[in-house]
Amino acid sequence: MWTHRSWQGRYLAHPLPAHERLRAYAGWCTAVEGNTTFYATPSRETVASWAGQTDPDFRFVPKLPKVVTHERRLAGADEELRAFLDAVEPLGPRAHALWIQLPGSFGPADVPTLARFLRGLPAAHRHAVEVRHPAFFADPRAARTLEEALATVGAEWIPFDTTAFFRTPPTSDAEREAWTRKPRTPLRTRALTDRPIVRYLGRDDPARTVEGWQPWLDVVTGWLREGRSPTVFVHTPDNADAPELARRFHDEVRARLPEVEPLPEPEPEPVGPSTLF
Repeated sequence: MWTHRSWQGRYLAHPLPAHERLRAYAGWCTAVEGNTTFYATPSRETVASWAGQTDPDFRFVPKLPKVVTHERRLAGADEELRAFLDAVEPLGPRAHALWIQLPGSFGPADVPTLARFLRGLPAAHRHAVEVRHPAFFADPRAARTLEEALATVGAEWIPFDTTAFFRTPPTSDAEREAWTRKPRTPLRTRALTDRPIVRYLGRDDPARTVEGWQPWLDVVTGWLREGRSPTVFVHTPDNADAPELARRFHDEVRARLPEVEPLPEPEPEPVGPSTLF
């Protein structure tokens, strides 16, 4: 996401070579979702360049390839999984957690498959699972079964909070597109480990995004006071203001808990080229 077109010339200098854009993004935020790894496993050389553009404490949460999670449903994709694990190895400590996003059809009956898969993963990595089947949110027994499977390997359950997004009808093209694609899952704020991860989807209107994340301020502040180290990803349908919004969320947490480390100060806003007019 650090190559998002609308950020160039605003959050990132433009023109800026592709191999320097992550470094610029890391001046705004200290974590990134590795969503592109869902569609194609990058080369080790590419991943090494990501590591070279970031500090050791920068947090990557790369998503497992869809051939593993969606097409093979965690069974019979050993070769693809090995290729992915080999590719992300250069991240070293920057690999905060490996993100296992499961399709909406992956339900309670599939938990034994997930448990076997998790037990087969290398202990060198932390793992975080995102489920979308409604039963995990509506049936306490299904939720408990999933939590028990995750607990055996110290894996986290990633909530994807879309409640603020679906509260009122869409008002932009980007919101209308997201309306048809994003899951409608109930709010979940329970952390299983000391490194909870939250995905939050707001609206294209920044004020409504800020309004929607208010419950998370209490949750995240509480986690920090408990000694946990949460990672929060802020999205909007068009993501045009996402870096700025992420920093605002961080600032609002720090206003409640001043001992939280500040984010790095980004470079001054890029200045456009001079003209003759």
